[in-house]
Amino acid sequence: MSFNLLNIGSSGIRANSELLQTTSKNISNLNTEGYVRERTEFTTMVGNEVGRGNTVRLLNEFALKQLNRDLSNKTYYDQFVAEASRVDTLFAEESSSLSTSLNSMFNNLQEALNQPASSVSRSLFFTSSQNLVDQMDRLSGIVLDQKNIVNEQLDIFSNEANNLIKKIGDLNTKIAGLVNPQAQQVNSTVYNERDLAIKKLAELVDIETLDGDNGEKLVFLGSGQSLVMKEGAFNLFSMDGDPDPNFKQLTLDVKGGKAVTLDVNPATLKGKIGGLLAFRDEILVPAQNQLGQMAISVADAFNQQNHLGLDLDGNFGGDLFQIPTAGAYAYKDNTGTASITATLEAGKGKEIPANDFLVEYISATQVSVTALDNRGNAVGSAQTFNIGTPPSTINSADLAAPSTDAFGLELNISAGGATGDKFLIKLNSEAASSLKLATTRGEHLALASPIRTSVSANNTSTATISAGVVTDTTAAGFTATPSLANGPLTVTKTAVANQYTISDGTNTATFVVSGNTKGMLAQAGAPFSNYGFDFDLEGAPATGDSFKLEFNTGGYDDNRNGSGFSKLQSTELVRQNVITTPNTDNLKTFNEAYAKIVTDVGVTTNQAKTNGAAFAALAEQSEAWYESMSGVNLDEEAANLLRFQQSYSAAAQVITVARAIFDSLLSAAR
Repeated sequence: MSFNLLNIGSSGIRANSELLQTTSKNISNLNTEGYVRERTEFTTMVGNEVGRGNTVRLLNEFALKQLNRDLSNKTYYDQFVAEASRVDTLFAEESSSLSTSLNSMFNNLQEALNQPASSVSRSLFFTSSQNLVDQMDRLSGIVLDQKNIVNEQLDIFSNEANNLIKKIGDLNTKIAGLVNPQAQQVNSTVYNERDLAIKKLAELVDIETLDGDNGEKLVFLGSGQSLVMKEGAFNLFSMDGDPDPNFKQLTLDVKGGKAVTLDVNPATLKGKIGGLLAFRDEILVPAQNQLGQMAISVADAFNQQNHLGLDLDGNFGGDLFQIPTAGAYAYKDNTGTASITATLEAGKGKEIPANDFLVEYISATQVSVTALDNRGNAVGSAQTFNIGTPPSTINSADLAAPSTDAFGLELNISAGGATGDKFLIKLNSEAASSLKLATTRGEHLALASPIRTSVSANNTSTATISAGVVTDTTAAGFTATPSLANGPLTVTKTAVANQYTISDGTNTATFVVSGNTKGMLAQAGAPFSNYGFDFDLEGAPATGDSFKLEFNTGGYDDNRNGSGFSKLQSTELVRQNVITTPNTDNLKTFNEAYAKIVTDVGVTTNQAKTNGAAFAALAEQSEAWYESMSGVNLDEEAANLLRFQQSYSAAAQVITVARAIFDSLLSAAR
């Protein structure tokens, strides 16, 4: 009897000692990151002795997987909002507003219109124009700086992810070597360390785990690509830019060391890396492209209007802005030696969308051009251009199907292109920081019209002639001198109803107007219709009435071409979408276009904040669910400590009683 009591008491001492050790370990690791609470369980052996204890980690796999998923979502929006808020604040500030600079430029332009002969008022226009260029450069520079910061963080996070992937693979190898429960108990730290590494990896990217052989954990991206495989094998992330080295793409180094680009939507990738990629693709890329598109549209509109007028030096107006030229990025797999540069085709500013473009050689004589969205996916249909003998320049005139869309691009292509070669054009993204003034001389602002009209003093009717409209100063009606190519034009009403005679120093035509006297040169036909200007007659001219159009010599106080500048502020000149329909308003004014940039950034940021708050609440709930099982509860452990201490003392008392009984038996036998 005493022998059994002694064995029972001894097993109780041992069991309670293990329980106290487990409880003490739980209490000591209260603040240890990644520690999973443990519990020691016993079974009763034959003779009512306490069997050997089995210490287990109290882990709910479902709760852990849900926590990892919610953490990926939470860190995704945390990272996105942290980055986007800075850009949102920048564009929302009044001091950073492009609208302010635009309005200032148009206000100073109006002052120049009020005093067209004043070089001072003209100089003020160029001062405000330079301020606009500088403001575009500042905004674009800040966005570019944010892209560089994103690249740096992507490198840091991808290296961190790689270290975690390697660590999980190494820990899998260690765990696979634990072939018995005793070893597992002793090495529960290895399991905790692996779970913590998986949790930290989930904060970087969205992952899923599966149980492998011998206790291994296989880790996959949420999109299915393998990260950690059997027997400690793993794939690593790398950041590569093809063709633009400054535009990092997430790649995965698969077996053989070949980097394969992951076709992963950042919204699916999740985690901090996904948040950075989404911020770049949804905020930075659109903002920089739209800024560049605005810069190009503004510059082209002012250049084209200035070409239609006369400056203070009496010359045809030239460019006011230098529209940038961008070199195309060649893909690494290209086999040819061609190079491409891109700029805007003059006068096509309202045709260029806020996109990047992919140029691909279909053959030695044709290339296709496709607009790309923010993530590099094709938008709309590819357009085909015919290539002349390289080096050559191609634009809308070289479209294989003239009715299609050339996107306003003008491409300069060198020799050496091979079928299948591809190039990426990022004209918009570089334009805002590359835009410059072509001149700063106030005299070069062409406010005067090259033509002027008059009514003969001998006319008997009250009919009048319009001021005339100039559409092209390089057309046949003008010379580069400048002057009218064939001298003044005179139009005279004949005795025949609706019939007029028009003549200049070289050509004469008699014609009948159809319906009205609008666009008289167009109705007169060639060669007059190709002169690059036209005029209307108003009223009912009498027989013999004549009207004159001549070159505007000495028209320094004339601001008629300048009125065309002022109309640019309210004219829709910025294209919104690649795909459109005939009934869709696909253009906006300069101020509307900038307001759209600000609105898009603000709306996207606020949506991310709302979604982030929701996922933060979910992550908090998942954390509470996980901690309810795996976390250390100090009150519970303190109660266990007291209970196991009392149980230990009671077991010790059993041994004392057994010893006393045994001593009594020995005394009785003497």
